[in-house]
Amino acid sequence: MADIVIGVASSHTPQLSSGVDMWLDHAERDRRNPRLLGRDAAYHTYDELLEAADPAIGEQLAPEIWEQKYQRGQEAIEALTVSLAKASPDIAIVIGDDQREMFTDDGIPAFACFTGPELVDMLPDEAVLQRIPKGIRAAYWAVHADEPATHLVAQELSAHVAEQLAWDDFDLTVVRQQAAGRTLGHAFTFPRYRLGLPHSTPIVPVFVNTYYPPNVPSATRCYQLGRALRRAVESWPDDARVAVIASGGLSHFVVDEDLDHRVLDGLTSRDASVLGSLPRDQLRSGNSEILNWVAAAGALEHLAATVLDYIPGYRTPAGTGAGMAFARWE
Repeated sequence: MADIVIGVASSHTPQLSSGVDMWLDHAERDRRNPRLLGRDAAYHTYDELLEAADPAIGEQLAPEIWEQKYQRGQEAIEALTVSLAKASPDIAIVIGDDQREMFTDDGIPAFACFTGPELVDMLPDEAVLQRIPKGIRAAYWAVHADEPATHLVAQELSAHVAEQLAWDDFDLTVVRQQAAGRTLGHAFTFPRYRLGLPHSTPIVPVFVNTYYPPNVPSATRCYQLGRALRRAVESWPDDARVAVIASGGLSHFVVDEDLDHRVLDGLTSRDASVLGSLPRDQLRSGNSEILNWVAAAGALEHLAATVLDYIPGYRTPAGTGAGMAFARWE
């Protein structure tokens, strides 16, 4: 019987991988963003957020504070890398969201599983790459190889998961072939390039539509998905050590420390009611990737969760940035 032996969750914001010298570039994008989801769960312009912001945020913007936070992020990623290596999983289930990488207007499923033998990640072509902000390009090494790279899929377990989720009344989209010109998204490549998941370890990619309404699942539904994933793994007859990896989050592009701590407290207390009650209007924009963590928590509720670090990565006085978080279940 397969067994889930470890879980890890990590933010994958470019802030973690671009180098602290690029945080100003990230901040400049925030200033141009006309739809920043505030702590009141409403969209605002940058100037509107700045007018209402806590002046104390300015103390978080000193270069030495940024450097300290950046180094803490690197240490947390290294700790997760060591934990994954020690657990030595045979297969990794990666729960993440797609941002118009594999899925576009021809179909964006609420939940999807890939059952083909492999997926390929690739850089955009040069013309597109040059239009991408330099701060994001500086972090591309953490999510894309220089050349098209193949990621093995645990095809038999993926097919079993898809079948069992259907029996559990999940309306899952099953994808067997990667569309031409589409790439495996950064949520699914980050574990390879930053968390050290070996290329020889196949993945089961589980896609959750967090970003694109109207078919964004609730936190409760995502937690139920995680529980169903665990049941599927445990019903698989082959012996295998399985890791569950949640990629993305927490709050961004406006740091919401209250929301983030509510999520992390729900993880460590194994409180499904806390995680399931997260309101939809707060789980929009970048905050929506919290749903990947909620799904992982459902799959990992039999293990104890530890928060390795939480770093409120403020990058402007208006409170924009990323709530960078790192957790492990053992």
